Amino acid sequence: MENPFETDRVEVVAVSHLLAIMLLVLLAIVGIMSCVTAFGDDLPFRNSTKRDDDKVEITVQNDKTVISVPSPFGISQAIIELSGNNWPDTVTLRLHLKGLENLKVANGKDTLEASVSSQDGKLRRWTDGKEDSPLDSKHPYWMKIRMVSKDGKPVKTIPLKDGYFEMQLSKALYEENQKSITLNWIDFYR
Repeated sequence: MENPFETDRVEVVAVSHLLAIMLLVLLAIVGIMSCVTAFGDDLPFRNSTKRDDDKVEITVQNDKTVISVPSPFGISQAIIELSGNNWPDTVTLRLHLKGLENLKVANGKDTLEASVSSQDGKLRRWTDGKEDSPLDSKHPYWMKIRMVSKDGKPVKTIPLKDGYFEMQLSKALYEENQKSITLNWIDFYR
């Protein structure tokens, strides 16, 4: 004689497996939706460039942002506009250039400028057009500038070949939640 409970047990196991799969799919959908709705349709930044062939790639992870700017022509401008409420704690800028004749980072109130000598690779930083008054490491707008090869290793000579200049922007540039930061750059080797 056939056990009627055996068939019911198989159906219960099949239904429980189906429910477990449906629960996993539902959790995956909720996870994806929460990632999308964390920023909504609006990412935390908008950007525009002066030239059509310039790109601004912005990566946001937790409270760190990397702004990567490849600039084939070597002279241009980008405006990074905050579309959320606050700037992240850390903003790193990567300029994909061969040389850095001049960089200006303006927040609407102050302008930080920097350059890397094409002869000896020395770095200089100053504010508000006062090139004869270089910043020291204690200045609130001080930023470390690194020259990096395409494989992410530090280099000491320019022109850079497929590398970039990397700098962590001083938090003082955006701590008052300025709505935008304007970047202007000139490459020696344009």
